[in-house]
Amino acid sequence: MRFFILLIFIPLLVFAQEKVLFHIDFKNTADSNDAVNIMKQKGFDFEMDEDKFHFFIKNERLYIETTKQATVLFGKLLEKKDWLKNPSYAVIKWGVEDFPQGSDWENGNNRLPIGLILVFGDKKLPSGIGFLAPKVPPFLCPFIGEKEKVGKPYLGKLYKKGGRYYCVSNEGDGKLITTKFNITKHYKQEFDATPPPLSAYAFQINTKDTDAKAKSFIESLTIYGD
Repeated sequence: MRFFILLIFIPLLVFAQEKVLFHIDFKNTADSNDAVNIMKQKGFDFEMDEDKFHFFIKNERLYIETTKQATVLFGKLLEKKDWLKNPSYAVIKWGVEDFPQGSDWENGNNRLPIGLILVFGDKKLPSGIGFLAPKVPPFLCPFIGEKEKVGKPYLGKLYKKGGRYYCVSNEGDGKLITTKFNITKHYKQEFDATPPPLSAYAFQINTKDTDAKAKSFIESLTIYGD
């Protein structure tokens, strides 16, 4: 009997050790054809070509679409007191309806219908092109890609010292994808260190040098810690 009690109790202990450090979703959010103000109320800031993308809410999901060659980042730079300490993994519920045709990381065209940039600490590393692009802290970026190899770490054109991109799925057609991205494992593999606190996060869409048509959605993001 004690053996069976232990079998039940051990998983409960493992679950109890997991802590939600951050969560955002769009539950109980009414459909809206212009979601920018809703996103700002939820804490999102915007960078780059915000005006070239259409943000809308439908069925408790945030949709992002464009027909222009552009890049947008939307997320949050956290104040130091709010950094997420000991992040272990992220769970992202998201999907892609239209992949930007021409995106192909295997052949050097590093574009994506949606990715999540996770930024760590404040020790900034060079971009690789001097003063033309700012230094940024190390980051990991899981993304959904049509042609890329799932699980393979990719380097971008910039930030080769501190940035890593990981294709987590090739599925499209609007299918809901649940991604569990192991932050601790990937950070240790790439940088041989325990990840510093999470200091910023941002979703990214980039359609430059493609046919420009892209549509993706986000249902929720949860970051867990030890």
